[in-house]
Amino acid sequence: MSRPVASTGPRLGFSAVFFFPLLFAACSGNPKTRGYAFPPPETPAVGTVAEGVASWYGPGYHGKRTSSGEVFNQDALTAAHPTWAFGTKARVTLLSTGRSVVVRINDRFPSHKGRLIDLSRGAARAIGLIGPGTGQVRVEVVG
Repeated sequence: MSRPVASTGPRLGFSAVFFFPLLFAACSGNPKTRGYAFPPPETPAVGTVAEGVASWYGPGYHGKRTSSGEVFNQDALTAAHPTWAFGTKARVTLLSTGRSVVVRINDRFPSHKGRLIDLSRGAARAIGLIGPGTGQVRVEVVG
């Protein structure tokens, strides 16, 4: 009668079933929005005005897909907004400089971060926001 021989190779039982799906789940999606459920988009009326804090983003996301599905170009005049519909155009004025730029909304970011809008590097450069990183802005929806 023969006895079973103990295996010296790797065992994948519990590890494969439990850890591999977690590994793939952790690598999926956009890291800046993973686990956040965005509210439904809204189409603001032309003339809608809001004031709040703007910030900018670019180098870490350049060439990656935005929430709208297009490839992000950090030097384009675009922006992320928590709720406004993709394609909405808005004039963003940095209150400290009085400079403004018209951007197109093509991305999302979680609204719980306390900001009104997140500008591409190109848009931030146009109004003088690169150095300070954040600033008070006036945002007006344009046609």
